[in-house]
Amino acid sequence: MAKDKNAKFVVAVNRKARHDYFVDETYEAGLELYGTEVKSLREGAANLKDSFCCVKDGELFAVGMRISPYEKGNIFNRDPLREKRLLMHKKEILKLSMYVQRDGYTLIPLSLYFLGSRAKMELGLCRGKKLYDKREADAKRDAKREIEKYSKYSSRD
Repeated sequence: MAKDKNAKFVVAVNRKARHDYFVDETYEAGLELYGTEVKSLREGAANLKDSFCCVKDGELFAVGMRISPYEKGNIFNRDPLREKRLLMHKKEILKLSMYVQRDGYTLIPLSLYFLGSRAKMELGLCRGKKLYDKREADAKRDAKREIEKYSKYSSRD
């Protein structure tokens, strides 16, 4: 049985991003990594918490993303918190930089995964939530849980 080329293997998910931000659009970007970083990712040793993306000189970088050093990498390991360059088309990067320059928008990594043999990152063009927005989202989620809980009990009758 052949491996599926389009199968996603999710390495890390930034759950806090959807709690703290409204995600308006999502984009997919490739990652420029070194060999030991790829091996470490395959082991699932990545953290996207408190990371963001920025545009510098027409290039897109992920800042604050941690890829733990590969255990058997010895001298070939890189700095775990170094800025990783993201690979996208130049037009897309220019479009994103225009959005980011606007007030209130930022680029946040949402997930990190392998698509076939390539490491990819899902980026979200996000607006920050206010405290009352977070409370409203929590209230909706709690109400939904209550409804599901009572619907389970009523279906047993």
